[in-house]
Amino acid sequence: MRFLRPSCLIPVLLLTACGYPQNDPYPAGERGTNTLYSAFTERPKHLDPARSYSEDESVFTAQIYEAPLQYHYLKRPYALIPAAAEAVPHPYYLDAAGERLPDSAPAETIAHSVYEVRIRPGIRYQPHPAFALDAAGQPVYQALDKKALAGIDTLAGFEHTGTRELVADDYIYQIKRLAHPRLHSPIFGMMSERIVGLKRLGEALQQAAKGGPDAVWLDLDRFPVEGVTRVDRYTYRVTLNGKYPQFLYWLAMPFFAPVPREVDRFYSQPGMAEKNLTLDWYPVGTGPYRLTENNPNRRMVLERNPNFHGETYPCEGEAADEAAGLLEDCGQPIPRIDRVVFTRETESIPYWNKFLQGYYDASGIASDSFDQAVSFGAGGAVQLTEDMQTRGIRLLTSVRPSLFYMGFNMLDATIGEPNGERARKLRQALSIAVDQEEFISIFMNGRGIAAMNPVPPGIFGHGEGADGINPVVYDREGDAANGQPRRKPIAVAKQLLADAGWPNGRDAKTNEPLVLNLDTPSGMGDKATMDWLTRQFAKIDIQLVVRQTDGNRFQEKLRKGAVQIFFFGWNADYPDPENFFFLLSGSEGKVATGGENAANYQNPEFDRLFAQMKNMESDGPNGARRAEIIARMNRILQHDAPWIFGFHPKSYTLAHAWLQSRKPMGVGNNALKYQRIDVALRERQRAAWNAPVLWPLALIALLIAALVVPAVAAYRRRERGVARDRHQGS
Repeated sequence: MRFLRPSCLIPVLLLTACGYPQNDPYPAGERGTNTLYSAFTERPKHLDPARSYSEDESVFTAQIYEAPLQYHYLKRPYALIPAAAEAVPHPYYLDAAGERLPDSAPAETIAHSVYEVRIRPGIRYQPHPAFALDAAGQPVYQALDKKALAGIDTLAGFEHTGTRELVADDYIYQIKRLAHPRLHSPIFGMMSERIVGLKRLGEALQQAAKGGPDAVWLDLDRFPVEGVTRVDRYTYRVTLNGKYPQFLYWLAMPFFAPVPREVDRFYSQPGMAEKNLTLDWYPVGTGPYRLTENNPNRRMVLERNPNFHGETYPCEGEAADEAAGLLEDCGQPIPRIDRVVFTRETESIPYWNKFLQGYYDASGIASDSFDQAVSFGAGGAVQLTEDMQTRGIRLLTSVRPSLFYMGFNMLDATIGEPNGERARKLRQALSIAVDQEEFISIFMNGRGIAAMNPVPPGIFGHGEGADGINPVVYDREGDAANGQPRRKPIAVAKQLLADAGWPNGRDAKTNEPLVLNLDTPSGMGDKATMDWLTRQFAKIDIQLVVRQTDGNRFQEKLRKGAVQIFFFGWNADYPDPENFFFLLSGSEGKVATGGENAANYQNPEFDRLFAQMKNMESDGPNGARRAEIIARMNRILQHDAPWIFGFHPKSYTLAHAWLQSRKPMGVGNNALKYQRIDVALRERQRAAWNAPVLWPLALIALLIAALVVPAVAAYRRRERGVARDRHQGS
């Protein structure tokens, strides 16, 4: 028996700890590659562009599909620019007789708006089996059945792939898919009222679908739609009822991205759906990336589309973009990143730790990690902690195109329109008393800004500087032109309440206390939030009763107008003020029409201005006039106070130093193609932050030596003694 010398154990142990960090969660073959690493928490449900509508899904769909239009990466307010289209289309207008009208024609004279979209020639789809052709030019995979699919479980199982040019027919086919009865597109109801003939197409497809089982393919080329027609190989025309300028924003969404007929046919073959071989699982597009791995419970991978037609990085943006280094890549070809790996993380702590180790390139900030990442300096300015700054981490902030508000039911006898001027002063008093800045500080770690009107920053009509301040709730602090908003003293709210007939929170005639009810779904707002809100009302001597119920019952009460006060929020479908102001349009009254105006607010002058504003463009000669109308609408809403204008949430994102050219986008979400990775810097930082700690191993080695050396010495003495005895005996 031969013993290893104890002194040899130390280098052996130390060598096992050397080399690349042992905690690296990624395969060794990925080291040093131009790959961005990110995480997702909710598995995407739909990747089919006719069905996908959630923000979690757009992280993938916006990189794969190319709608005709997109948003400029750097400009704010958000500006539409071409994507697959050659230019942003300008509509022309027709009257009821089909005669062309001037652009300045009043909206009420316009029977139809016509948009002609011309697609850039030469754009090609990602490689896909649906495009594979045999020697005779016929699809290789056109007559598959379950037997032929045996052994094929992923898209990679198909041996042959192909591609072809993007044409106008592909966009027409997708618009028809919005009416497909088996897809249940979330925008079909709304678009069927806008696009001429789309509702009739839906009815025709509904009838056709009854003729066979769900597995039977509906060839949509056999079903014409009056308002969507082909002009030539690269141009199609969409005709809308009336005037609807916001249609351009829809042309930037995946709903209006192309889906080729042969892809729809390929995925409709028997046995495909059972293996998740569907457009919902494997999308097909012309965008900068394609989905090559889809395991939504663990990992999803986007890789550069080898057929992408290419773009260049923008050369202009906001005033601060140059100082932030966001113009350094001006004119460079995009995408800059070859591959994006998304790993599913269901717990915030492991996600955060991997970010700190450099294994995620960017991260949001969970509540339990907020103090570790961010601190507040003088005047409440947000800043990174010293540890984050030492690591070279950057804080990226943006205000989301969203609004959370507290609504008043204007049909209510106490707080609504039936109580006239008295109720208006009560609503104004509450708008002052409920301190949004305090709520944002306590419950949101400062991640939000108090709203002055319905329109979030970054969207035309928000109102900047002193002109954007709500004069009912705030005073201007300092210079009148550039002063910052300061919430009015609580004494002003109490005076308004007294003027309304409730001095000290009691009816001046009956001395009865004023009690108001807040209706909210169960689970919306924890006890701490509700207790805080109760204290806000108590500041002006009003008693608040919180009535929680289940979600369905809450919605029913809203539909019937059986509420006084409620919480709601809205996230922009598109960055236009119309998408927020319509929430207070009289034609959208929840009780009267089942619309989205849950406050049931109605003001004839506001509605008149809204009708003008919604049909105007934000740029060109109409821009200044539209801004003026919006300012008047905001003053009406601030005076009437149908809402407490709550807050616009802020998103905080942390990015490592090696992640460059990253700017938050509240809409569009196709930002991956603009970003860049300094791979060498990332490798160095990961190695430094995850260097093995060797002293415990050295200590263990010394302990082993301390135990083994005496044992070996004793063993050798015993062996020598035995050998000596044998020698003497012989």
